[in-house]
Amino acid sequence: MENFEEYKKQGEPDKAEKAFLWDTAIGLQKTDGLEVSEHLIKIAKKHIEGDITINQAKEGLELYYREQTNRNDQSRTEEADKVSARIMEMLAENTFWFHPEEFIGIHKRLFEGIYDHAGKIRKDNISKGQIILDGDSVTYLNWQNIGKALEYDFEQERLFDYKGLTIRKKIEHIAEFTRRIWQIHPFMEGNTRTTAVFIVKYLRTKGFEPNWDTFKEHSWYFRNSLVRANYENFKKGVYQTNEFVLLFLGNLLLGEKHELRNRDMMISAPKDKMHDAIIALIKEKPSITQKEISVIVGKSERTVKTVMKQMQDSGFLKRAESKKTGHWQVTDL
Repeated sequence: MENFEEYKKQGEPDKAEKAFLWDTAIGLQKTDGLEVSEHLIKIAKKHIEGDITINQAKEGLELYYREQTNRNDQSRTEEADKVSARIMEMLAENTFWFHPEEFIGIHKRLFEGIYDHAGKIRKDNISKGQIILDGDSVTYLNWQNIGKALEYDFEQERLFDYKGLTIRKKIEHIAEFTRRIWQIHPFMEGNTRTTAVFIVKYLRTKGFEPNWDTFKEHSWYFRNSLVRANYENFKKGVYQTNEFVLLFLGNLLLGEKHELRNRDMMISAPKDKMHDAIIALIKEKPSITQKEISVIVGKSERTVKTVMKQMQDSGFLKRAESKKTGHWQVTDL
């Protein structure tokens, strides 16, 4: 992720700004365990240099992936590349509408041509097991109430009076608003990236200028902080808390230096220690297959795939390069 450091240090404001935005856009793909291609990095550098426009960058990606013969193997990389370019474009725009339709519109712009449901409110209830929740899921909003909930939360935020509040109190309120709209989870996929783009654009209308490196380096933490902010389990003594969101926002908006570690948000370790075994096997052999892991740990391949998907979603693992020829990487948490 040091691809654009040279531009940040050169002192040319336009190039530095583009470099920070590209880093942020690429970093946000980590919220879904995605990695961009080297081809995207080359295109981004051409854009930073001023050799191509952002529209030409997007068109170049479309052409590149149309010409690929093994697109099924690269579908997630293709998503990361295209969505990165779209996030870059949106963050560079000086436009914003504080309205649920803007939120929905961001999702459509990010994922059109990638998800069939781009810009469409989900019509099913969902649950997503999380490693940091010991395999449990946040309780997301019932799909039938999504429209009303968005309207309510946006109206409450629109009416809220920030006047007279300390900067800390203002950020606490923004953290709560962010928590609430993320918990609604209006879409089947892509909720965290959509929320991040919307909130950043909203914050800039309030005069904040984010420290872009925070998203570049800690996108997984941002996602997991929202998971913890929306989870309660009275039996285990776990309650909703914005403390981790606030640590992230402190670094993002105030230049604070909190140590952001995903492991601090874990409510307990998985009972069978399966994730520890998987991590040990990957460190020993990064190219190991899920079938090989299933044999060694004595679990079905389906179970291993489920657990590893949860580990990717929570930022413990990531897949480098293609599904067939790539390898696993353990994230430094």
